Amino acid sequence: MTARIIRLGTPRAADEGLRIGTVRRPPRGVPKAEFSSQNWYDVWYPNLAPSVETMKFAQAAQHDQPGGDREWATFRKKYRAEMAEPDASRSLDLLAALSHHANFAMGCYCEDEAHCHRSLLRELLSERGAKLG
Repeated sequence: MTARIIRLGTPRAADEGLRIGTVRRPPRGVPKAEFSSQNWYDVWYPNLAPSVETMKFAQAAQHDQPGGDREWATFRKKYRAEMAEPDASRSLDLLAALSHHANFAMGCYCEDEAHCHRSLLRELLSERGAKLG
């Protein structure tokens, strides 16, 4: 049993289990009835997505420009603070525990995991003892 951190919309792995979308908004132009069949997600869980303000900050960041590392560090700090809030923290605790009993995957749309909140989700789950694949 494991939790996987993935890019939504990519082909599913064998035995991946439930796919959870930790995104602020559903995929554009995709009918809700097709989210799962098109490999977006089975369950939408925006509770672990960055807030709108934090998401906009990350989208505006110039990771490949001077100061990009500083912008990423600021995003990282903001997102981790959001995930320390009681509801998000309890969700992370639940998913970390669940990773020892069921297969599931979670993620978002970003192409580059290194500059995406899903890399931080991986860290946060790992810190809680999740079994990650």
